[in-house]
Amino acid sequence: MSADPLLAPELDVAGWLNAREPLSLARLRGRVVVIEAFQMLCPGCVQHGLPQAQRVSASFRDADVQVVGLHAVFEHHDVQGRREALEAFLHEYRIGFPVAIDRPTGRIPATMAAYDMAGTPTLVLIDHAGRRRAQHFGQVSDLHLGAEIGQLLVEARAAAAARAATAEVGAATTAAAACTDERCEVR
Repeated sequence: MSADPLLAPELDVAGWLNAREPLSLARLRGRVVVIEAFQMLCPGCVQHGLPQAQRVSASFRDADVQVVGLHAVFEHHDVQGRREALEAFLHEYRIGFPVAIDRPTGRIPATMAAYDMAGTPTLVLIDHAGRRRAQHFGQVSDLHLGAEIGQLLVEARAAAAARAATAEVGAATTAAAACTDERCEVR
């Protein structure tokens, strides 16, 4: 059986900020995941990408949509590559969602390369099953992004309802299996 070609590559990171413990896409299955790849010195990131990610984070419950920042440094490594600088940046811009520090691998960091990102800001949408469903380089309108997230949430809820219905059928079958000619017993 072959792997799903749309399955999003796992995040390959050097550390996390604003997270109690490291996150993984596997652990986030069941939720829609919004990854905002950014750099501190990227004007488009500071003016558009990160504020939009903050709005998404504030608009949806973490149980449904998880926003993850990905600090993917591919230029000005000496300034942007310092953890202390990123910590100060996140504090100053009041960014509270989890932020992964993409693992440096030379010029292009590991996760950025795995997702074949053209630069920053890049926004990636991952569905409840862990599949990469959209990837946008540059500015994305809030309306367009909201529609995409809404569609992924509808799909996630439909999948959860189907799983629940299957579980009920399984439970009914198990209960029916406890029947004899004389009685049916609930187990």
